[in-house]
Amino acid sequence: MKHKKTQYQAIWLSDIHLGSKDCKAHFLLDLLEQVSTKTIYLVGDIIDIWALEKRVHWPAAHNQVIDSLIDKAHKGTRVVYIPGNHDEKVRQYIGMTFADIEIHQDIIHTTGTGQKLIVTHGDEFDGQVCLGEWQSKLGDVLYDFLLFLNRCCNGFRKQMGWGYWSLAGYIKSRVKGAAAAIERYKDAAIAHAKSKGVDGIVCGHIHQPDMQYKNGILYCNDGDWIENCTVLTEHLDGQLELIYWTETVQSLTQLKSAKVTTPASHAA
Repeated sequence: MKHKKTQYQAIWLSDIHLGSKDCKAHFLLDLLEQVSTKTIYLVGDIIDIWALEKRVHWPAAHNQVIDSLIDKAHKGTRVVYIPGNHDEKVRQYIGMTFADIEIHQDIIHTTGTGQKLIVTHGDEFDGQVCLGEWQSKLGDVLYDFLLFLNRCCNGFRKQMGWGYWSLAGYIKSRVKGAAAAIERYKDAAIAHAKSKGVDGIVCGHIHQPDMQYKNGILYCNDGDWIENCTVLTEHLDGQLELIYWTETVQSLTQLKSAKVTTPASHAA
């Protein structure tokens, strides 16, 4: 007997990085199998063209993710693809539809509670985070090393029969400079939402899942599938929820509860 799928109004996924050896495709495939939704927003860096240009890495699970998304689009799920910086070559096709998947620069989503959210990848805020070119390149090298440590750590944990844990996220949370850059990024995203006259923003890019009200604007970052394996969801009643899928999944077939609900109130 098939497991009953969890129903959602919409889900947001970003920074999947298909083509990268750090992509957690098996966790994502489990998510796509477990849920049913009217709309899927792919919020950039879905395919890591940068990684593929350095070295071709495309296991069967990465193909299966693409096949699953196309299959859902063919069967009536609205799938919206907003390219990011790692798949920026797709931006030349903005305004077009391929395999029933729409390609947009950004888009406004209205929740069941009437909130208007602008959805964009977020790399357009890099300049406001004030990172120069050399700092960005150094950051990429250090981040690659961090992901290497993350792979080693979780390879050991798997051998011990332990669940997935993001060493990379743990280290980042304790680096003062990283925390300051993330706050500047949030401020830039919130300012962008205000300039568009909307209630909030959904973005990705920085691999830092979050959902909070700040300065009267709802800031949602749907995270990534490199470190955190997170998805932002809208329930059928319009409530938003940020889910850490590695905490939700006991194995690749069994679920347990893990919730981060929309704040009930916020300061204007």
